[in-house]
Amino acid sequence: MFNKRNIQRHQLPFVLQVFNRFTGQEIGLLGNASEAGLMVISELPVLVGPDYELQLRLPLQGGGHQFVNLTASCLWCREDQTPGHYDSGFMLLQAPREFDDFVNSLQEYFSFRAANAPV
Repeated sequence: MFNKRNIQRHQLPFVLQVFNRFTGQEIGLLGNASEAGLMVISELPVLVGPDYELQLRLPLQGGGHQFVNLTASCLWCREDQTPGHYDSGFMLLQAPREFDDFVNSLQEYFSFRAANAPV
């Protein structure tokens, strides 16, 4: 039986909330993200079809937040495995370069490369 882990776990210090850009109301939590879209986990189902004006508030190291505004269309919504929660898939229609930088940072953070492997 193995007693030690070979792969270090990445503990997330926080969850990232997704907001309605215009009202400031939380829509849900970021489930995953790619260059083409994102998944949001919410307590209420999201209407499929319309375009949404979303905002991510990325924490900055010195405090405060970087606001990343996105325009996305909800393509699907289904009940999550957790009762009372819903997963919604959004296709990005407009996203700033900061969102691409954010996605690249996530991919780099969660990749399993050897410490001395070339990037």
